[in-house]
Amino acid sequence: MDFPPLKNDRFLRAARGQEVDKVPVWIMRQAGRYLPEFRQVRSKHDFFTICQTPELAAEVTLQPIRRFELDAAIIFSDILVVPQALGMVVEMRAGVGPVLPKPLHSPDDISDLEYPVNVNEKLKYVAEAITLTRHKLEGKVPLIGFSGAPWTLMAYMIEGGGSKTLSKAKAWLYQYPAKTKHLLDMLANVIVDYLVMQAEAGAQLLQVFESNAEYLGRELFLEFCLPVLQDICSKVKSKLKAKSLDVPMTIFAKGAHYALLEISKCGYDVMGIDWTVNPEEARNIVGRSITLQGNLDPCALYAPDNALQSLTCEMLNKFGTDRYIANLGHGIYPDMEPEKVKVFIDSVHAFQTLPI
Repeated sequence: MDFPPLKNDRFLRAARGQEVDKVPVWIMRQAGRYLPEFRQVRSKHDFFTICQTPELAAEVTLQPIRRFELDAAIIFSDILVVPQALGMVVEMRAGVGPVLPKPLHSPDDISDLEYPVNVNEKLKYVAEAITLTRHKLEGKVPLIGFSGAPWTLMAYMIEGGGSKTLSKAKAWLYQYPAKTKHLLDMLANVIVDYLVMQAEAGAQLLQVFESNAEYLGRELFLEFCLPVLQDICSKVKSKLKAKSLDVPMTIFAKGAHYALLEISKCGYDVMGIDWTVNPEEARNIVGRSITLQGNLDPCALYAPDNALQSLTCEMLNKFGTDRYIANLGHGIYPDMEPEKVKVFIDSVHAFQTLPI
């Protein structure tokens, strides 16, 4: 597609375990509501209209890159475009968040899903947004593509939105284990095609968000989540290799502190950890064959500048500068002051300059 040459590759180098001149940094949800320029766009367009309009998605993706010295961009989209591609209605309601008005009530409802999915047709707008954004980035930084993981998507599809307990979705794990695994496999197949499409469109790293791992214990996670996460990574990498594409992959399983070793062995190049995990303990558990990403508490950005700088340096001291990508331990909050983001990013880059 004749993309502009990449000028800053430290993010991809760190993902692959190569030496870098500075610790790379990006922020989950860095394109979003905390930016006044995003709120201006959002005031004129529905949330999913932005996701489904490549020009708007590209513009929003670029907003934090123009403002901050970030080392990666992440395409503006939403994990719930996958349930939409399966024929489910997803609405973004003000003050509520995502709502699925007709959730899955029992395994009988699985047959109502529009499956199999032709992602190149149903989610073509994401591919177009990625390709357009790659050109508009002009090689400044790499572009990340992503998807939600099967359990996280399944939970939304059953709960009909966010939940403090995920009790309806978890009930399926106990009541219908075989049919639950069937649904998870279906979602995994869609996700594999979706991620491969994103890489073909120009995504330079692919991240899988298992945002609801914290609602499970070790046994349920190992039985229902880990196999499909491993399957996704294996199949995506195999398909990309056949297309002569080398795209690193990141897994971020929020709350899965109980399975760090098992996750690290799934084949992903990078493993994100949330802010509840001690970086030194995580490194001792997973070893040095995988890059770690994270994990400052998003609330730390409310601290005074000098305290935020100290907290950032403490974090980097714990992680070290080898095989490491700086980030928050989850997404940035919508009421965050953009100036605090700059303090965080600048603190990471100023931490240490390493010889190449």
